[in-house]
Amino acid sequence: MNLRVLLYLVAIDEERHFHKAAARCFVSQPTLSGQLKKLEQELGVLLVERNTRQVAMTNAGSAVAEMARKVLADVKGIQEIAQSFEDPMAGELHAGLIPTIAPYLLPAIMPALGKTWPKLKLWLHEYQTSVLLEKLRRAELDFLILALPVETEEFSELELFKEPFLLAVPAGEPLASQPMITMGDLNNREMLLLEEGHCLRDQALDVCFMAGATENAAFHASSLETLRFMVAEGMGLTLMPELAVPKKQSKKDAIRYLPFEAPKPSRRIGMLYRKGSYRAEAFRNIQGLIRERVGDL
Repeated sequence: MNLRVLLYLVAIDEERHFHKAAARCFVSQPTLSGQLKKLEQELGVLLVERNTRQVAMTNAGSAVAEMARKVLADVKGIQEIAQSFEDPMAGELHAGLIPTIAPYLLPAIMPALGKTWPKLKLWLHEYQTSVLLEKLRRAELDFLILALPVETEEFSELELFKEPFLLAVPAGEPLASQPMITMGDLNNREMLLLEEGHCLRDQALDVCFMAGATENAAFHASSLETLRFMVAEGMGLTLMPELAVPKKQSKKDAIRYLPFEAPKPSRRIGMLYRKGSYRAEAFRNIQGLIRERVGDL
């Protein structure tokens, strides 16, 4: 038995599809299937039920897969210990980011990360919050960058920055002529929001509740860029986090981004990592660089 076949088993348990599991592990489907068959022969028990339509785990397969996750997490911990003694800012790290942060923060920090720590290889993964937390819990990711607070005490938390919201309005909207707005300007207005699963949706709903606004129940966007398109087409208003707002704007633009008067609605962005991680020094160093870079924007 080797660690790679345990990785294959976990992939099958989570994907329930041989082709998807093989692609996830960067091997061919026959290789993954063959290695899994050898594991079953070695253990003397059927782990996976196979038919033409689906893949199902046996009770034994589910139990072994759960133990495999723990083994793989322990192995990753051993690797982290060795890396922390050699050079905390070298080797590989897997970072998870939520979709409303990743496309806007990464261009601002990745060049500086590569220049500051050339021996550090950062793998980037984008998922919604619930998926990120589960992957961090299973040691599939090393740290997360996401909106706080997160309702769990099992991870260590580092503050990064506070990100204000701006109101995105069509250029022809009467509010567009105002240099600044108040929460009262949203009273009885209808807002375009993201679909369920995005933490930004919940934060925007909080702002709507405080301002007396409601959501447009007929449309929910899958991304900030979809929301931006809808506003540009004159379909309504939305809240846009500051990093997602274009740095250069002209009077010809179809959207106006209006700042709020104080106290400005905002969200907290931070990092999470497993308590006791031996890469904590690396996470604190990355925290410092991000705070410095975002402060310069």
